[in-house]
Amino acid sequence: MTFQAQAFWVMEPGRGQLRTETLADPAADQARIRTRFSGISRGTEALVFRGGVPPSQYQTMRAPFQAGEFPGPVKYGYASVGEVEQGPAELCGQTVFCLYPHQDRYVVPASAVLPLPEPLPPERAVLAANAETALNVVWDAGIAPGDRVCVIGAGVVGCLVAWLAGRIPGTRVTLVDLQPVRAATAEALGVAFAEPDAAPADQDVVVHTSASAGGLATALACAGMEARVIEASWFGDRSPAVPLGEAFHARRLDLRSSQVGQLPAERRARWTHRRRLALALELLAEPCLDCLISGESRFEELPARMPQLAASGGDVLCHRIVY
Repeated sequence: MTFQAQAFWVMEPGRGQLRTETLADPAADQARIRTRFSGISRGTEALVFRGGVPPSQYQTMRAPFQAGEFPGPVKYGYASVGEVEQGPAELCGQTVFCLYPHQDRYVVPASAVLPLPEPLPPERAVLAANAETALNVVWDAGIAPGDRVCVIGAGVVGCLVAWLAGRIPGTRVTLVDLQPVRAATAEALGVAFAEPDAAPADQDVVVHTSASAGGLATALACAGMEARVIEASWFGDRSPAVPLGEAFHARRLDLRSSQVGQLPAERRARWTHRRRLALALELLAEPCLDCLISGESRFEELPARMPQLAASGGDVLCHRIVY
């Protein structure tokens, strides 16, 4: 038996389309998923939609179940929540998360899905990929109890980093963003808020997630003596100016990158990507994180909606797609 599925493809930079695909029955070790929700990770997916992935990163930036090639046609995405229609008995009927592009039905290895933990509503589970990234950033940053932490950029990943850091005992966390409206988001997450010109100084750890040269300059200015500055943004094909003059050397700052594709070296002997994703799903049980869903639309609207989302500013956090 075969099934027809609809999938969202970036046909060329700036233009998306729904395409029909044929699915075969799953093998014994596979599962067929009927999608209920997916999430658009606006920063990366907007970059892909605009054709901003540099050729040198075509292989590095491949999503787990990507089809096609950059800059297009390409099927890209990694935040899918659905129900197992057919597969191993222990999975059938369960609601699961999978790192799959935007598609209404799909077949994957059963090992590629994770059942949602009991307290987590499927509507919020679309944040799982971003939560996994934020968890990796916090590990890379080495945030410890009592640290003064500044997170520059109140996108979804920045907000989740600030929220996680704020749960570590004794930390003082400030979320910094150009948009004053993000003060309400920071309050919901239990952390302080500041606009860039009021960002706190002498911070122990600074995390930059805004993907802007101005944000990186603010991050370096906030860092205290011998502090760590974690660059968690991805600039794609852009080359931002990095202000390494002024007090950068005198303060002996440690500037390093964080990228979710690799686990931190000190955890690789014990942790797997699956274990990290399972923890991210557990952490999403907190209702306050619903503030990171900034809107939703129907799957069939996505070709018309995606250009608007890609062009939008920081007013868009996670946009949820409903199937």
